[in-house]
Amino acid sequence: MSDIKVVVSEIVSETPSIRLLRLVREDGAPLGPYRAGAHIDVTGPTGILRQYSLCGPPADTAALAIAVKREPESRGGSAALHQLCEGDIIEIGAPRNILGIVPGADRHLLIAGGIGITPLLSMAYELYSGGAEFTLVYITHDRTETAFADLLENRVEFRDRVRLHTGLSRDEQRTVLESVAAALTRDSAVYTCGPTGFMETVAEIVTPVVGETNLHTEHFEATAVDNSGDTAFTVELDTGESFEIPADRSILSVLEDNGVDVFKSCEEGICGSCVSNVLDGEPEHRDNCLSAADKAAGDQMALCVSRSKSPKLVIELI
Repeated sequence: MSDIKVVVSEIVSETPSIRLLRLVREDGAPLGPYRAGAHIDVTGPTGILRQYSLCGPPADTAALAIAVKREPESRGGSAALHQLCEGDIIEIGAPRNILGIVPGADRHLLIAGGIGITPLLSMAYELYSGGAEFTLVYITHDRTETAFADLLENRVEFRDRVRLHTGLSRDEQRTVLESVAAALTRDSAVYTCGPTGFMETVAEIVTPVVGETNLHTEHFEATAVDNSGDTAFTVELDTGESFEIPADRSILSVLEDNGVDVFKSCEEGICGSCVSNVLDGEPEHRDNCLSAADKAAGDQMALCVSRSKSPKLVIELI
């Protein structure tokens, strides 16, 4: 829900296609602190709502920072934010997390591809302030499109912990990833964000070392799902209300049509807005927001895309 009015207090061109927006509350109240890895809903001047990761220090209560990459095939979200000027007012939602720092890990490895640096940058700030052992591997196509390069190479928090690589071939990227994975243990935590193919390569390399539940991802794109075999099932709310979910409808859409208020945003299984508790039944997860451990537990699901393996689910809206 985007209901906090903020002023664009500063705009910095990180690269020709990426701009940093610093946001302060219109009423002057503090905006933080927040948990590292968080993102916010942003409603731009055209009314389009999109999610953007916070990339500043989580302990900073004065402002929030987001980095927006203008996509060539933008549907209006990133293009509109690239038209903003300092002093403009927009609306945002409160920070919320899909990605977060895992306590108790012996070391933390952050792996960013391109604009995927944004959530991992806030995590690097928090890991440094907490005295944790961490390395940030940042891979981009070329220097001119590498956001935050000067900050990462020169600030004391990062310069000895960052491995910046530009212009690598796919084979060279694998070599880099295999090298850093070799230093991990089953007690290490890995966090990655970037293009889907990049994160699939990261998962392929690090999962055998740390285990599936110690790999934590954040996606910018929905994964294609074959829904040709979908069947109907029943959803019951903890209030006792029951609804039939047809094979060609989502739980979210059926609940909304029946006047049930569900918090939502992307409706693609990415942002985590509609994740709700599962009290009974077995969900069929199709989202890109819950972790492998969350999915294995089976006590949460994203209502916008996921379905049911059992004839009936009992859920509790959050």
